[in-house]
Amino acid sequence: MTTTAPQATRTAYALWLTAVAAGAFETVLAIGRMAADGTGSPGEIGVGLAIRLSVFTAAVLVARRMRDGARWARIVLALGLGVLGTASMVLQPLGHLLDGGSIVAAAEGAGALDWVFGASRAVHVGAVLTAVLLMFLPASNAWFHRTASQPKALRRPVA
Repeated sequence: MTTTAPQATRTAYALWLTAVAAGAFETVLAIGRMAADGTGSPGEIGVGLAIRLSVFTAAVLVARRMRDGARWARIVLALGLGVLGTASMVLQPLGHLLDGGSIVAAAEGAGALDWVFGASRAVHVGAVLTAVLLMFLPASNAWFHRTASQPKALRRPVA
């Protein structure tokens, strides 16, 4: 009897951790920019940081449960971070384009920090979308269905 998640599920877990790390990095960049520009008050920065840290912590804990075979965790990650989280990351750039903004103009006006943030955001979105896909591959589906039908006494979390 296999007690280790399939490779696709383990890779999805690693990608969720990658997405969280990218999100944390983007948060540091954004806070640094707000502090340098004076565009955010300490209270606003604190509240934003508290919200993000809560989301990051929850994402890691839920991803761990997903890796261990919890079907509810797979759904929470897919809908919460896969759909809503991705939408929150891409709506502003899409809105800019829909309002007549130009990718070329944005690229020409971008500074080094913008490029670093953009690269991190690309890694972040790519990790999330790939993790969602991997969680629903046949091997992962079999893992989640196996653990759902297995008595709790026989389930062992993956170290």
